[in-house]
Amino acid sequence: MPVQNFKTIDANNDVTTTRTLLHEAVPLTGTIVSGTYGPAFPDEGNIKNFSHGMFQSVYDYPYLSSSANHIFDITCGFASSSVLVTGPENNPNMVQQSKKINMYTQYAQVLLGYTGSAVETFASDLNYGDDNRQMKECFFINFSRLLMKDQIKPGTFSISLGVGSAWNTALSTVKTFTDASASSDGTGTKNTNGGDYAVLYSGSSEAGNGGAGLIFYQAGIVVLSSSCFSRATLVDFYKNQAGARYPVSGSLVSASISGNCDAIRHRLHNISFNNTTEINSTVYFCRVPFNSNNYSSNPTYLSGSKIRVKSVGTDMPISYITTVGLYNASDELVAVAKVSEPLRKDPTNELTLRVRLDY
Repeated sequence: MPVQNFKTIDANNDVTTTRTLLHEAVPLTGTIVSGTYGPAFPDEGNIKNFSHGMFQSVYDYPYLSSSANHIFDITCGFASSSVLVTGPENNPNMVQQSKKINMYTQYAQVLLGYTGSAVETFASDLNYGDDNRQMKECFFINFSRLLMKDQIKPGTFSISLGVGSAWNTALSTVKTFTDASASSDGTGTKNTNGGDYAVLYSGSSEAGNGGAGLIFYQAGIVVLSSSCFSRATLVDFYKNQAGARYPVSGSLVSASISGNCDAIRHRLHNISFNNTTEINSTVYFCRVPFNSNNYSSNPTYLSGSKIRVKSVGTDMPISYITTVGLYNASDELVAVAKVSEPLRKDPTNELTLRVRLDY
């Protein structure tokens, strides 16, 4: 049996904690979102619509397959104060009006919170608390934890959308929106109920005029303003099964939520970002002084009652360290660490073994 030497670990001098952030590039092409799987758009096998009709789920493979992974959900909505409800564009026969308002309100509640009793409104700047740059008609993309892990890395998000004026040539003109003004040190970001967020711009020229959307990093949610499309004088954002075509405002009024989700998928060219996995670690420094652990009680250490590794009695003892065990206050073994190769130990050297527990 190898010798076991116990040493109390000093919580102040022998223990420290670290945090490591691992990043992985995640590319999502438009062909995965619309066009890769049959039978035909908009009824691909990797797109799942629900009977409640409040959002649409996108998978990387036909969702009935056991190997399918959920990528993200898409939905849309508008504020109760939107011109689509209260203004000249109001339609008494609006499709799913209450559900569209509820979707917008739910996202606003979770991500922005309240001012008094009123739900906040999304705004295409970093000051959602005022009435400037308000985004009252929005599309929402909610990424799965499988993709974004603990959060999306600030400064890495990019989404390219087809803003061609006609349905059949949606990708003839592609506009890219990024959070390039944000970074991991907090530059270009702000914090609210939903965590850190930043503005999506299509270029530096828009920085002074507000962006086209927001990205919430910890929540993994992208909020896109309908103005992403109307700015391009887009004529037909959506075409229904009967062939009727609508601009983006008309689509939000006359098409269902799933129909609007189909429309934005039809115009999705590319999404890319880096996700973040946070690894927290506790590091224990197990120190072996010169006068400790120089002998072993392993039977093979002796031969004929003599230490096998000594040629003459005056030679120094030698042992080899192979394992470190961590015990709790009740002397119960809670963790074991094996060294990559036996470490020689004799009275002329000291060792410090660094044991890291990740969680």
